[in-house]
Amino acid sequence: MKRLFSFLLLLSTLAVQAQNGYEISITFKPYKDQYIYLGHYFGKTYPIIDSIKLDQQSKGVFKGKQPLQGGIYLIGFPNKSGFFEILVDKQQQFSVIADSATLPGGITYVNSPDNDLFSGYQRLTAEKGMRINSLRELLKTAANKSDSTRLIDSLNKVDQDLRNSRDELIEKNKGSFLAALLQAMRQPVLPAELQQPANREDSVKAFRYYKDHFWDGVNFWDGRMAYTTFFEDKLDTYFNQLVTPHPDSVNKEMDYMLGYASVNAEMQRFLLLRFINRYYTQRYMWEDAVFVHLYEKYFSNKTYSWLSEQGKKTITDRAYSLMANILGTPASDIELPDSSGRTVPLYGLKKDFTLVVFWDPTCGHCKETLPKIDSVYTQRWKKDNVGIYAVAKETEGSRADWLRFIADKKIGHWSHVYYSKEAEKNRVEKSIPGYSQLYDVQSFPTLYLLDKDKRIVAKKLSYEQMDEIIQLKKKGQ
Repeated sequence: MKRLFSFLLLLSTLAVQAQNGYEISITFKPYKDQYIYLGHYFGKTYPIIDSIKLDQQSKGVFKGKQPLQGGIYLIGFPNKSGFFEILVDKQQQFSVIADSATLPGGITYVNSPDNDLFSGYQRLTAEKGMRINSLRELLKTAANKSDSTRLIDSLNKVDQDLRNSRDELIEKNKGSFLAALLQAMRQPVLPAELQQPANREDSVKAFRYYKDHFWDGVNFWDGRMAYTTFFEDKLDTYFNQLVTPHPDSVNKEMDYMLGYASVNAEMQRFLLLRFINRYYTQRYMWEDAVFVHLYEKYFSNKTYSWLSEQGKKTITDRAYSLMANILGTPASDIELPDSSGRTVPLYGLKKDFTLVVFWDPTCGHCKETLPKIDSVYTQRWKKDNVGIYAVAKETEGSRADWLRFIADKKIGHWSHVYYSKEAEKNRVEKSIPGYSQLYDVQSFPTLYLLDKDKRIVAKKLSYEQMDEIIQLKKKGQ
């Protein structure tokens, strides 16, 4: 019964804290009758969530009925000319006393154990940082190898001391916000037997160990991590260096993180925004499938309070533009008239490879690039059984400009079709996606490489890269 009473008392206390919201009293000298700001980190952004006007005693109170999401918060100077950091976690009723003349040190906290711990850690890192910088400067002017070795040993020792201090702080303050932050910032340390790999097998083991332990101690439901400066960089390092560059691998990792993050609205928002912005514009061809996966699983049938209708439409339009031309899938057929008015289907071109070229007769870059494509075609691609299906998109020019370009550049031996404004208008009016949308054409020229079954082998690369792929595919046959 006693344990039950204690548990109920704890719940009651937590409920009271939640109802009280936040109340952070600030004394910030020498400012008087000026506005200061409360913000927080959110990846690389610094949103401001509150402001107060300091009185004649340089005092003010940030106050709200709803508790703040835990994280690293920023007290912004008047005119937003700078800021200093504070920690906000469960205890959200405390006082901060600061003076701009003594920042970043010299801050006093009342009723905030988290920030007392944070201040101590900041003093430690500042002290060690000064020592490290001093040793690095001495290393630049070392007189001989012996001095360099001694200084490097000293640097390593200071660095190790700092790491040991962090580990000790984490161990002694389990459950604190600072311990969670330092744990999340940790980099995996390889076991001694893997630190100097003797062969490829050891290198693979070292890589796997590092990847498997990269997120040790990090909980993806912990929304406090979204309100930090380092977490986004940690994500980027993981996906850029440790995740296999393939849509199945990337999607699996994202789903794992977002599955846990779904219990915390701010972490979910942070990850979804990070992923959708990262893959909106693809750096690599295969990333189209990643964006479509994000849309289908997390945006197509879901709404979020932080996502506007225009924002959702932008994501939806982009996903629809990519769905029809995902790498490895059959390309959409194109049926357009040639110079004689005869409809020429893309799938009617029977070749081992087909280069689809979307271009504009008035495009300066097209005037330079298409003749170069033809040079490669006549030298290699023709005998390699590569066909070119060229789609001229009408923009500012006319059909006469199209025909003149073909004649002037002597590229009449390609399969040429003309995509008029009227033809695109007719498709759109019938609720049929235009070819520009089906192939996500956003600039000219846009190139697609298809295999003999018209599956997309490569897209949106230069003609030189397309040539390399064709030659590699030929060698592999």
